Amino acid sequence: MHLLYLDESGHSHDPSSEFFVLAGFSIFERQTHWLEAQIDPVAARFSSTNPRDIEFHGNPMRSGNGAWKGVPPNDRVQAVVDILSLLADKQLQLKVYACVLEKKLFSPNEILARSFEEVASCFDGYLKTLYKKKNPQRGLVILDKSSYEERIQTLSHVFKHVGHANGQLRNFAEVPLFLDSKASRLIQMADLIAYWIFRHYQSGDQRGYNLIKPYFARYGVGPVSGLRCHVTQETDTRLASLPLPTHPFPMATPKLISTKPDQISMF
Repeated sequence: MHLLYLDESGHSHDPSSEFFVLAGFSIFERQTHWLEAQIDPVAARFSSTNPRDIEFHGNPMRSGNGAWKGVPPNDRVQAVVDILSLLADKQLQLKVYACVLEKKLFSPNEILARSFEEVASCFDGYLKTLYKKKNPQRGLVILDKSSYEERIQTLSHVFKHVGHANGQLRNFAEVPLFLDSKASRLIQMADLIAYWIFRHYQSGDQRGYNLIKPYFARYGVGPVSGLRCHVTQETDTRLASLPLPTHPFPMATPKLISTKPDQISMF
């Protein structure tokens, strides 16, 4: 079975943001322990006695708010880099899926349904590709508990039994499962992925996005990309001409990814 961990960034009905992102990554069920085992040491840097009390969330980590208040920027940015850089672990074979919607192109009430349809059908397409390769696998979507829970479960049931714009979900084992992010390192990683994709589109901050971009799922004829993006031409033009970051991200800590350490930059 393959598990797809998802989280959202940018509320569908919040006028202060221009974009909505539903994003995360898929992982084979037997690899979840090994991924968590690589994230836990990052948490232990901030609490050696109670590392499970450390929760990774994109916005508080970048801004230094909430539980991350008082943590030096260098330490916060290094934690973000080290977790996102786990996408490069070839043994884990993580695949990123995301739907980015520019909200002015959609009715607020259709944003959630459209984004979930896009991501779910893309993940289902990947599972279909495995089936054609004589490797039948089922899929399960796991999300952070939120106000969207009931609606997403309903959407999943409809997409599976009635269909959506591109067909039906045929490879899901069950309706989505919702977990408290506090209890799941992998939901926390999905949060970081969704946040830094959102940050790229909303604020033109490409640093986290550049760590994520190479790992969007690629499968099927074409091949199909795990990134589904519906934005205006103006947004595409703006993002295509972004300058180099003033404060680039550092390299990942060598224990996690085999690269040389670099000078740590500020958020």
